[in-house]
Amino acid sequence: MTLAPGSYIWATRGREWGFRFLRDGGYTDPLPVYEAAFSGVAEQREVRRQINGLLVLRFSDPDGRRDRAGRAISHDFVIRPDSEGWPALTNARSLAWESVRDEYARRWAAPSGT
Repeated sequence: MTLAPGSYIWATRGREWGFRFLRDGGYTDPLPVYEAAFSGVAEQREVRRQINGLLVLRFSDPDGRRDRAGRAISHDFVIRPDSEGWPALTNARSLAWESVRDEYARRWAAPSGT
């Protein structure tokens, strides 16, 4: 099971490229939604909470990837509920990661992230 493609914002960085949105969650501009979702927890390394009708997650790359400067890579998700609602908080991280794992493996080392 994976997240529906248009139901989430996903932000991360790669080995050679900086922070960017790889999914926009169907928003024309995902930045305001992202900033509101992570307000008050922006500096935390791990986040799992529900706020303003959204599920907000941040976790370190499960495969231990780091950028060129040696910083741990984190993955940030802002998930809108779909017709079945949210994934349970207990399995949201694994569901989010399963939804992007293969794509991220291909993009992480690419110089431009594409």
